[in-house]
Amino acid sequence: MAFADFSLEMVSSRFELTLPPRADLFAGTEPVEIPPVLRAVLDRWTPQALEVNTEKARSELIIAPILMEAMYLAGRDLGVYSGVSLDVDRERGLYGRCDYLLGRRSGPFLLGSPMLAVVEAKNEDIPGNLGQCVAEMIAVRIINERKGHPIPVVHGAVTTGVEWLFLRLAADAVTFDLRERFLDDVGRIVAYLAAIGG
Repeated sequence: MAFADFSLEMVSSRFELTLPPRADLFAGTEPVEIPPVLRAVLDRWTPQALEVNTEKARSELIIAPILMEAMYLAGRDLGVYSGVSLDVDRERGLYGRCDYLLGRRSGPFLLGSPMLAVVEAKNEDIPGNLGQCVAEMIAVRIINERKGHPIPVVHGAVTTGVEWLFLRLAADAVTFDLRERFLDDVGRIVAYLAAIGG
């Protein structure tokens, strides 16, 4: 079993997680004005990504530009790590390739302290990919603990590119955002991502 093999039910049971009611994870976070460079990329390439309608097209033409611009806005020494493989704890299934990890840079070729796992929703199925995201979030928490940088809250998101669902892991509780966010509200999506990175 690897990250992608987990359902939400499986990961909740294996790691004894609770699922409290949905909550507004970013209460008080106002949308940002969409940076012109991101607006230009999305205006130019979103129609192509949706026409091709593959996970790879949405990943490269919608998801990656949003993540990169959000980390740029968050400042400091943050990076977007795409396709990174983690091998945290094979016996518990905490290994595999992560679609995206966002975190601090640690030097060339090195992942620093990750703080956010982003999973591309396979088959445009956000609920069906929540287990993978939670498993990656647990792995992120363990990585930070091992590096001596424990973080009390780990964030995650599952996205089709057009639709985003954010979640938060704190102690043994996984809380889902109050509602999904859509690409027509990209200023809010970028604000959420930048708030996590900031």
